[in-house]
Amino acid sequence: MTTATADAWAIPPATALLVLSDGTVIEGQGLGAEGEAVAEVCFNTAITGYQEILTDPSYAGQIVTFTFPHVGNVGANEDDIETLSMASASGVRGTVLKADVTSPSNYRAARRFDEWLKARGIIGISGIDTRALTARIRDLGVPNAVIAHNPEGKFDIEALKAKAAAWPGLEGMDLAKDVTSGQSQGWTQTPWVWDEGYGEQQNKEFNVVAIDYGVKRNILRLLADAGCKVTVVPAETPADEILAMSPDGVFLSNGPGDPAATGTYSVATIQALVDKGLPVFGICLGHQMLALALGGKTMKMHQGHHGANHPVFDHTTGKVEITSMNHGFAVDKESLPENVEETHVSLFDGTNCGIRLKGKPVFSVQYHPEASPGPRDSHYLFQRFTEVMREAKQASA
Repeated sequence: MTTATADAWAIPPATALLVLSDGTVIEGQGLGAEGEAVAEVCFNTAITGYQEILTDPSYAGQIVTFTFPHVGNVGANEDDIETLSMASASGVRGTVLKADVTSPSNYRAARRFDEWLKARGIIGISGIDTRALTARIRDLGVPNAVIAHNPEGKFDIEALKAKAAAWPGLEGMDLAKDVTSGQSQGWTQTPWVWDEGYGEQQNKEFNVVAIDYGVKRNILRLLADAGCKVTVVPAETPADEILAMSPDGVFLSNGPGDPAATGTYSVATIQALVDKGLPVFGICLGHQMLALALGGKTMKMHQGHHGANHPVFDHTTGKVEITSMNHGFAVDKESLPENVEETHVSLFDGTNCGIRLKGKPVFSVQYHPEASPGPRDSHYLFQRFTEVMREAKQASA
């Protein structure tokens, strides 16, 4: 065997580790930011949208394992970032990949994916059998772990094991306060159009206050596109300040962490808004907290739902939607009071995916209707929100 052939088959030393809370050590090659971070490990089954996923504030406190083997091959750009603040980190702690990152092959790419990860402060590890890790999560549930990247391959493995084992996990954590807006701000950008880019809002029929628990940009774009003058407010904004803005409706955004923990300050606000008869629309964490405000309960899931091909049945239309999901907690449907109707249900496992308050213009869904995972099956929900606001305005005229 020649030297060149031997080098081609040589196994490079590990420059990154994923150390699970049970002591399992998984070796790979580091990319992105250097250092270490402790978080919960989940898996995402989407085959597109990795940049949007890694800038979704709902992933704060998590390490995302991509089941699709080739991630990063279309590079990264500034248009596909979802976190509201372009400059700040979105909260995701790390990412786990199967294949090494290649040079980008897309006309929209502005930089290599690994360079973009480094700039965003996200630690990456590649060369991992992501199928085996996914199967482990499926069978045993989401583990806590430390992801570490050192280009010289120097690690204190026992210290990393201890750190992973000591981390308490996401239950009881209010992470919305870490990713919410620092101050109120308006939003006027509309959805991206091929060869034109993002648009600017023209129609402002409704005054909507969006409570930011970790909102995604494309949600705000679709609200603006539906004719909503959007004002984004921080997560802890009290009800009297929101009511002083004279909104036609209130939107409850997605976000990370345990909804019960965020609910310690948000539930009272949501209850006050509902009691005023305002139209309310919630997505993801906003859905869970609306359920809490209406008397329901939430629960931690075994592995969560993270992907872009989740079928959901809509009882109100009799149709099945293919949806994008990202949540590790769910509403306990058995806890919902009689005046709250289940409107949507997951066809994967039967968990709750939507509710509405009987007799009032108040509803929410667990999934992400703005994400458009191929089809745009769920965009009607934004029109449903504008319809109930229009009916409420006419009734009060």
